[in-house]
Amino acid sequence: MPASTLAVTHISLRGAEPSRTGKVRDVFDLGDSLVLAATDRLSAFDVVLPNGIPDKGKILNQLSAFWFQYLGAMVPNHMISIDDAEIARALGDTYDETQLGGRCMLVEKCDPILIESVARGHIAGSLYKDYRLKGGPSCEVEVYGLNFPSGLRMADPLPEAIYTPATKAQTGHDENISFEEAAQIAGLPTMNRCREATLSLFHAARAKCDDAGIILADTKFEFGMLGDGIKLIDECLTPDSSRFWPKNEYEPGRPQSSLDKQFVRDYLETLDWDKTAPGPELPQSVIAETRERYIDIFTRVTGCEPAL
Repeated sequence: MPASTLAVTHISLRGAEPSRTGKVRDVFDLGDSLVLAATDRLSAFDVVLPNGIPDKGKILNQLSAFWFQYLGAMVPNHMISIDDAEIARALGDTYDETQLGGRCMLVEKCDPILIESVARGHIAGSLYKDYRLKGGPSCEVEVYGLNFPSGLRMADPLPEAIYTPATKAQTGHDENISFEEAAQIAGLPTMNRCREATLSLFHAARAKCDDAGIILADTKFEFGMLGDGIKLIDECLTPDSSRFWPKNEYEPGRPQSSLDKQFVRDYLETLDWDKTAPGPELPQSVIAETRERYIDIFTRVTGCEPAL
């Protein structure tokens, strides 16, 4: 599938500036609702890289919508619509099909819970690094307030899925913390609800991915409050927020082949870069391969190709 000519990394609408700009999404406030515009920006190690991935925002938008619909009966979410016509009506004269088509989601306005909720089924990424720093795999260790057995190799399955919260940094790096620390920030009742919802969603999504020949190693969810209820917000089970490994290539004890942005992280680890802004520009070969991996995971999970 040919790539678009340019990545959309900045959105500028007639008479409407984003009320908030995240690493990937620009947020337009409509009063009682929001429009989330998923750009083609790519962040790694919490730094937005200079060049983006063409069509990435459209893939993220459509994949999040798929998961919101698939899991909506289990945990309610903030999605209203990704229909371009409905979003054009909501934005009125400021709507620009060239910039926004296919990459926007109209959502309910929720009060964000300022904790990222991470579910992990395998030991990888920051968890594996911290496990080793604490003395694993030579002995049992405690990481983020949880006990881990000795002998775990990179990418090994955990005895059971775990919940590891993290601070949601507006700038700089997110930080993994214990459940008790998260409860001090967001309150114990709220964190109990976040943990229960996170693990329920993770188990359901992991089963769906398993049927598609994919290992869902870990993923990050975000939640918000609307009235007295908790809602899943932001993105859902995308290659930006999850580790997806092809089952037929899985081999614990080494880095895994991935269908997510770990491919970009692995490339960046080969560079002499201190993981602070500004990030390095990606070569065209890495951009093209990353785009194909995002399309691949979308197709495997949904059974169809993204509308690009």
